[in-house]
Amino acid sequence: CYLSPLLKARPGSRHGYDITDHGALNPEIAGAGDFERFAAALKRCAMGQIMDMVPNHMGVMGADNHWWLDVLENGPASRFAGYFDIDWYAIAEGPPGRVLLPVLGDHYGAILENGELKLAFDAAQGAFSVFYYEHRFPVDPREYPRILGYGLERLQARLGGEHPEFLSLQSLITALGHLPSRENVSPEAVAERARDKEVHKRRLASLCAGSADIAQFIQENVAAFNGTSADTPDFDPLHELLGAQAYRLAFWRAAADEINYRRFFDINELAALRMDNPEVFEHTHQRVREWLARGQVHGLRIDHPDGLYAPKEYLERLQAMAAALSSTLSPTLSPNVAEESPQPLYVVVEKILASHEHLPESWPIHGTTGYDFAAVCGGLFVDGGAADHFTRIYQSFIRARPDLDEIMRANKHLIMESVLAGELQVLAKQLTRIAKGDRRTCDYTFNSQRSALAEIVASFPVYRTYVAGCESSAEDVRYVDWAVGVAKKRSQAADTGIFDFVHDVLLARQAQGKSEAYQTAVCAFAMKFQQYTSPVMAKAVEDTTFYQYNRLVSLNEVGGDPQRFGVSLAAFHRENQERARRWPHAMLATSTHDNKRSEDVRARISVLSEIPEQWRRALSRWSKLNRGKHSQLDTDDTERAPSRNDEYLLYQILLGVWPFGAPSTPDAADRLQPGPPDAVGSVRPGTLDAEGLARLSERVETYMLKVVREAKMHSSWINPNTRYEEATRDFVRALLSPEPANLFLRDFLPLQAQIARVGAFNSLSQLLLKLTSPGVPDIYQGNEVWDFSLVDPDNRRAVDYEARRAALQAIKTMEADEDAGASAQRLLDNLRDGRIKLYLTWKTLTFRRECEPLFRDGDYLSLKAHGERAEHVCAFVRHHGDDTLLVAVPRLLGGLMGEHGRPPVGAPVWGDTWLDLPPERMHEKWTNLLTGETFTTQTLGEARGFTLAQLFKSFPYALLRVHKTEV
Repeated sequence: CYLSPLLKARPGSRHGYDITDHGALNPEIAGAGDFERFAAALKRCAMGQIMDMVPNHMGVMGADNHWWLDVLENGPASRFAGYFDIDWYAIAEGPPGRVLLPVLGDHYGAILENGELKLAFDAAQGAFSVFYYEHRFPVDPREYPRILGYGLERLQARLGGEHPEFLSLQSLITALGHLPSRENVSPEAVAERARDKEVHKRRLASLCAGSADIAQFIQENVAAFNGTSADTPDFDPLHELLGAQAYRLAFWRAAADEINYRRFFDINELAALRMDNPEVFEHTHQRVREWLARGQVHGLRIDHPDGLYAPKEYLERLQAMAAALSSTLSPTLSPNVAEESPQPLYVVVEKILASHEHLPESWPIHGTTGYDFAAVCGGLFVDGGAADHFTRIYQSFIRARPDLDEIMRANKHLIMESVLAGELQVLAKQLTRIAKGDRRTCDYTFNSQRSALAEIVASFPVYRTYVAGCESSAEDVRYVDWAVGVAKKRSQAADTGIFDFVHDVLLARQAQGKSEAYQTAVCAFAMKFQQYTSPVMAKAVEDTTFYQYNRLVSLNEVGGDPQRFGVSLAAFHRENQERARRWPHAMLATSTHDNKRSEDVRARISVLSEIPEQWRRALSRWSKLNRGKHSQLDTDDTERAPSRNDEYLLYQILLGVWPFGAPSTPDAADRLQPGPPDAVGSVRPGTLDAEGLARLSERVETYMLKVVREAKMHSSWINPNTRYEEATRDFVRALLSPEPANLFLRDFLPLQAQIARVGAFNSLSQLLLKLTSPGVPDIYQGNEVWDFSLVDPDNRRAVDYEARRAALQAIKTMEADEDAGASAQRLLDNLRDGRIKLYLTWKTLTFRRECEPLFRDGDYLSLKAHGERAEHVCAFVRHHGDDTLLVAVPRLLGGLMGEHGRPPVGAPVWGDTWLDLPPERMHEKWTNLLTGETFTTQTLGEARGFTLAQLFKSFPYALLRVHKTEV
């Protein structure tokens, strides 16, 4: 059971990736007792738990991250200052040693003078803090005298100068002022400050508890600082107090240019951890270590490893931690990993690979979380031969000729100039210091170095390199050479020699033969640079380009490449063979929480690649039918809203998400609705009543709002264009109007039904490939049946597990009452209710459990098809010991099934197509685990194998197991 993060996160977190305490469970998910019962239940079911670890960052805003609060209170002198990736001296103006906090909803001065910043005193703790709504900012105890000494003569007049309470307060003010400063970061000074500030706070709390006069005096001063104690508010005292803190409160828009702590992408609320610090590793993994030792956690999924300073070092620490526990660990610690595996802990990483990139084999892990498999498997169902035709259709509709490479490069520059400008600024300053340290490079200016860095990042072909310890691999060299070479050619700089300097710094070659301090600076910069290219790539490509370039959006997926229009059978088999050899226990995903569209939505949209002419004609009709539904934003504006590009995307989305059948209850599109068989040779359009249309419209409106903001062409998250967004919303509502006059729906539904039927068979093929290919299949919540979800939050809706349990029980009962073949055929006839997907999942996973060594360690042999439909079948053999399994699934079914959606079975569809079996796999009798049918190999000319007319006679999927007597 592979779970989202369980550790304590921000209150109300919808995902758990904003952890605030690595030592506690999230109380909104489970208490200690709940977790114990869950772990015990898994053990009873012979199951394990893979836990999602978030090592790169923590949630820091609010008032519940004690490490971060300590950093704000004590600045560089905090015991936890080294836990976070902060450049304390990056902000040029003001005193050094401050961290920018871009949390304010308006400019600082306006917020201050509106009274939205409030000084508060916790009398029980003897502590001062400034609050901005739910956000708490501790006051540096060394600055308490500003508050306690404000108008001290009033208290002296009230008590008398010799009063013991007054003298005690005076003594405390003196003591607080003598705390070690924030700039003194020696271990002794840090320890003294940490100890004494708490002693002084307790004295202050005791004074307040024992003296009503002192307590009243402090409250009067708090009111004065808040500007509420006089007729004319005076905010100078609070402003001056804030100016003396280890942080600077700022308008959230200031983050883009001036941020000086590393974030998770551009999210201000998530501050990056220094996981390379051994102390941070120990403190953040203590609870996980306990769960591993107890056998309650059996594997880890590592979130965003590319954000780490040294990913390989971190992963080695994980395995070392597990190895130290090996004597006490359960023997099922890694249930899917062979006993001889050198890694004691099952670990997979959320690593996004370019199509030409390989996962570093030196990492002590078992593979990725499966984005790479999703891309190559999904590509099997895209007709690569239609690429040029499809491109022309797209360009004709949007009336433009977009260049994807140029779009990505431009978007990288956009991200670096906007939301991630501050991080680039920090890098450029660090590089400038390095340049000044060498007489041959000291003339390179800050601006020229910043410009060179930006051009290199924009040209980077992968998410990041992995230079470590001043050592670079051959792959690191290749990627840096490429990026610098492209950047140099594109540069308009008068002196391009700066690119050679940056090249040598990025590969740490610049450090050779230099002083130890210079070498340290160069190596540190090379590793910090790597942490920047990854978020730029993610924000520019995944979160921008993938919403701009809409040629075929089933390709616009995390880990995918929109330029890779289809994957050949040879490429799919090659990827599987490579995985079997290098990463046999990697995860295989087709839907995840990060997907732009679910596996079933993508499987439908990919059908368009097989019917480009139908698609072109439909676009032409729909564009004319919906012309009057657009809005003109300005009288002199020739561009209508939504744009033609957004309209083109929207039609694909509607084809993908339209539910099967006619739901009659809330969320019925996710429930398993039995219905009459889908008649052979006919297509049943999925009609919706007014309530169903309204629910669908609400989902699509939410999605399109995210689309237009992520695309950053007509609106954005930073500068929303409400008129464009409202026009897009109105367009969606008009398209999905239940009114009889809505001619679009009447024209749309027949094509949608045709695509939905073909897409369903695509989904089933994709499912079986995932469940039988080398690796460990990952089934995302709810996807056991049809799930037509879009990007989050749509794909995080509650799942009706009760309906799925009932459906599985019904399937088991059905198969007990009749043979497997009849059950499979009946479920296929009722394709729309989703139980056929659940049936294939259940049957295949049951076999996986029975033959674990076959799937864990089995060989992989691709099979070649011959005949007129050879490109329409994907087949391979898995073999281990006495077990042999042959897998065959159909692909590119649009043409085979036709406009009427005939099932892809029998001789009329498959003709003379046949599978060739190698001699060593030439067994006589095979049984299809899905239908119970028995097959014998046939002589086909000089070869032997199966005809697809035989194999897919009545059911278009085959999992053939050799009879034991034949092995």
